[in-house]
Amino acid sequence: MDISAFMNTGIYTWVVLPLLIFLARICDQTIGTIRIMFISRGDKFISPILGFFEVLIWILAIREIMYNLSNILGYVAYAGGFATGNLIGIYLEEKIALGVRVIRIITQRDASTLAASLIKKGYGVTNIPAKGSQGEVNVIFTMIHRYDLEEVIKLVERFNPKAFYTIESVITVKEGMFPAKRSVFWRFFSKPPRFYRRLRILKRQRISRKGK
Repeated sequence: MDISAFMNTGIYTWVVLPLLIFLARICDQTIGTIRIMFISRGDKFISPILGFFEVLIWILAIREIMYNLSNILGYVAYAGGFATGNLIGIYLEEKIALGVRVIRIITQRDASTLAASLIKKGYGVTNIPAKGSQGEVNVIFTMIHRYDLEEVIKLVERFNPKAFYTIESVITVKEGMFPAKRSVFWRFFSKPPRFYRRLRILKRQRISRKGK
């Protein structure tokens, strides 16, 4: 079939075109979300490259909208792609988990056990005795890679579920102690989505029932 003839058919106008707009909007909005993440980190190389492709894809999508102003599905696809792109961009940003965080932990308990656990995991620790409004406290500072945040919080809550802690972003870091870096591949697949974890559980349950 001739491409120009196909582009004048109802299938292209009401199915293919909205789908292309939807996918293009997902791509450019996903790239835009990740680009903002790099901008917040002060990246001067990757951000412009992502911005170039983001705007290029956006121009292609808006061009088709302008050429087909009477196609209401194009508007719906454009808005739906924008929303979906935000969700995917946030998911990818969380999985990539770039950046460094500083955690400040304040506890009234003896913090030597917590400090030892963090050091054993490879984190740098600064333990400072201090005095709060209700008596003596210990203040622990540790600087971690963002993708290690969940592990450190679990250690803190295991040590003292009522411990007060704050988490802050860090733009620039010089030297310091950090565990070995984990690849982006590890970050994506170390924790599979809940859907796949549920499938694994169901599979193990079926195997156990068969064994009985």
